[in-house]
Amino acid sequence: HVQLVESGGGSVQAGGSLRLSCVSIGSTYTMAWFRQAPGKKREGVACMNLNTGTSHYGDSVKGRVTISGDTSKQTASLQMASLRPEDTGRYFCAVGWNTYCTGDYALYLASYWGQGTQVTVS
Repeated sequence: HVQLVESGGGSVQAGGSLRLSCVSIGSTYTMAWFRQAPGKKREGVACMNLNTGTSHYGDSVKGRVTISGDTSKQTASLQMASLRPEDTGRYFCAVGWNTYCTGDYALYLASYWGQGTQVTVS
């Protein structure tokens, strides 16, 4: 059983940076970060195929975030910079053992989800 735990969220001013972490990702093939703001649908932020190193980013965050992962350390990270108020939301880590990161987050079938960490940008 995989239990994902996110950390690193918090409150930051616009233009600031945060680094989110996710532990206990296990021996997964892919991982992803999603976010959800109150009253809005869940949105894919970034995903990565760990065997190839390929990654994809949501249009709203391209150029501002970097996803990374290390299965040997069982950790995943999301480095975020130039944060905007519209980046506010709860950020979730997900791992997928039988899915592939293509950039189409509607097709990402997560095997496990974390509980999320709150990011507030003002």
